[in-house]
Parts: sequence; structure tokens; C-alpha cells
Amino acid sequence: MEQFQHGRFSVPGPGDPVANAVRRSISSGRGALTRRSLLRAAGGGALAVGGVGALSACGIPAAGGKGGEAAVADDFSAKEKQVVFSNWTEYMDVDEKTKRYPSLDGFTRRTGVSVKYTADINDNNEFFGKIQQQLHNGQDIGRDLICVTDWLAARLIRLGWVQKLDPAHLPHAFANLSAQFRDPVWDPGRAHSYPWTGISTVIAYNEKATGGRKVDSVTQLLDDPALKGKVGFLSEMRDSVGMTLLDLGKDPAKFTDDDYDAAIARLQKAVDRKQIRRFTGNDYTADLESGNLAACVAWAGDVVQLAADNPAIKFAVPKAGYIFSSDNLLVPARARHKTNAEKLIDYYYEPGPAAQLAAYINYVCPVDGVREELAKIDEELAKSPLILPDRAMAELSHPFRPLSEAEEKSYEEKFAKLIGA
Repeated sequence: MEQFQHGRFSVPGPGDPVANAVRRSISSGRGALTRRSLLRAAGGGALAVGGVGALSACGIPAAGGKGGEAAVADDFSAKEKQVVFSNWTEYMDVDEKTKRYPSLDGFTRRTGVSVKYTADINDNNEFFGKIQQQLHNGQDIGRDLICVTDWLAARLIRLGWVQKLDPAHLPHAFANLSAQFRDPVWDPGRAHSYPWTGISTVIAYNEKATGGRKVDSVTQLLDDPALKGKVGFLSEMRDSVGMTLLDLGKDPAKFTDDDYDAAIARLQKAVDRKQIRRFTGNDYTADLESGNLAACVAWAGDVVQLAADNPAIKFAVPKAGYIFSSDNLLVPARARHKTNAEKLIDYYYEPGPAAQLAAYINYVCPVDGVREELAKIDEELAKSPLILPDRAMAELSHPFRPLSEAEEKSYEEKFAKLIGA
């Protein structure tokens, strides 16, 4: 469980290695850029804002004190034909001429429910800081639907700050949710959440910079002398350490302290030998395109977009597997329009709207049966396993396990030291 170290609580000094790691992620990583090319600003090593253990330490227990069970709120959906949806920037299909959202307009035409859509989530920690006090006090946060990364979704569920979803309002979601997303350990059976997109961490390489050679393993990244000084890893701890754990034959969902230390040592060796050029946020994309980085650990959505403009950019999924996470839709406790929010969730599990969304944002689509609709929009996107993973790719995906507060602090300190944050 992450530590509460920001906002109106204590702020670490500039010498704190954990805080520096977070600042690096927010200033030069995904949090510094638009949502189409970033997803988890500070999410991987999130210590900047919020934490269950530290909330309790600060005298702020979970709401209701009933084991994560949200208070039942009155639902005004029948009388008030609206839904308020908070999402990340550049995370919705947009008509560039009208600046409207075509898929949302389609929902309103069909249901009569208007959508107040706000792209006001810039990173998970910052958003949690905005809403946590109201949720703790049992207040409506003015939003009926929010989209957050899995680790924060898990926290909100654990605190009892989101509502259970009604399966009767989610027929398409229940039927069309891809198997890869169906049963996360933090929300068994998807009782409280449905995924908006998936985030795959893979290997990307520039074929010109590698001399036409394929790079398809972390072992190559860390040991191949031909790549020395032209290798990039991510400044997100869960991605870089998780991929290294897999290469060492360890399961990121079950690893021990010793396993983690072994992964850090493996990366440290490559740093000492100057095999790794640098640890980056999303800014690896420019170096990969130019060839300053021959190969790197990368986010799949970036690779789809880069490859569309530069045929030299390729990707590989290691035989050992890859790290996979998700962004998720949840209905906050005390939301006024729960049924309308559920209708909107279900709408995006129909193949047509799901295809519209996937064609624009280029991340993993969690909806089965969308390929044909996506092909009508873009045949190449419909063929991409980075957007529509086949069974073989899905079976190679691995989550990074939830961390205790003590683990989070220890692991982030070690990783911060490794990357020089």
C-alpha cells in the first residue's frame, strides 16, 4: 500500500529517493505528455499521493468500516437523464473538425442520456488527492464514472469507495469481456469494475539501428554487446523490474523480496557496464525513432503509433512473457446516476463503439468480437496483436502483484537508486 506523502500531508524533501523517482515519472514520463501516448503517470511507482496504510495512520480509516463495502446511494438516473464521466486526456475518439466525441454522441442519440465528459485525470495520484477526502466523508464527488489504473482501482474498492455494479445493466459487458480481463485478483469477477483499455509492456526496436536483427528478449537487451549503449528501460518500476523478473523465470504476480533483489542486481550490472543508455518515461519514443536507442522496453500503444509512421519500428513479445495492466471504469460511492453510468459502460462493450474507441487510442481493446468492426475503420489496426491480442499473446501476459506499504517503500527506494533518481 502506497504512502501518503503529498497534498496537505508531509512532503518529502528533495533528497528523498522515492519522491525523486515519482517526480521523474511525472515530469519526464507519461504524466508530462498526452494520454494517447501515455497511460500510467506515476502509477507504476506511485508514492506521491495516497495510501491505505498511511491514510489509517493519519486517522482516515476506510469509509463505513465494513470491509470495503460502499454505502448505497440514491439513484436519480430515471429522473435525470445524464451521466458525468471523468477520464484521461486524449482517451476518447474525437472528430478533429467538430471537436465532438462521435461515440458519446451515439450513446446520447440511442439512450437520451447526455454525457458530461471531462478529461480531468492527469495522473492517478493527483486524481486520488482530489477525491479522497470527499469519498472518505461519504460525499458525492460530482462524478458518476471514473477511469483509473488497476492499482488505484484496487485501492478504491478496498476502501469501499466505489459501488458494486448491477449485472442486469451490463449484458454486453458480461458477454463480450475478453478472457484476459475477466478475473483480476483485486476485483474478482469484475464486481465493481470493467476495463476501458489494457496496457501491454513489450520490447520495441529500430530495425535500422539493429542492422536488421530482431530483438525479442530482455536477455538480449541486457547482454548483447551489439546493443551496448543503445538500450532503454522504463522509469516505471513495475514495468522494468517486472520484465526482468520474467526473464529470470520469476512470476511478477508471486515474487519474493529475494527475487526482486535479483532483478535489481541484474539491471544494475547492465547499468554498470553501460549496456543501458538510460531509464526513460515516454520520451524514449524520439530516441527509438532516431536510432539513439536501438531497442527498449516500451508501451504497446506507443509502438502502434510509431510503427504507423516509421516501418523500421518493430515490436516483440518475449517468450518469457510481458507485463500487463489495465485502466478501469468504476462508479464512485454516492454517484447520482449509477444506472446511467452502467448503461454507458455497457455501450462501450458493443463491437461498434468499442471499435471506434480502439481505432483512435490504439491500446488493447478488452472487447471480444470487435475485429470485424475495427477492420471497417482500419484493416491494419484490426490485425495488430497490440490492440487485439490473440490467445497466444494473451496467455503470455502477467500482472505485477499488489504491494504492501513496506514493500512499496523498500522496492521504490532500491529502484530509485538504480536509475539515479
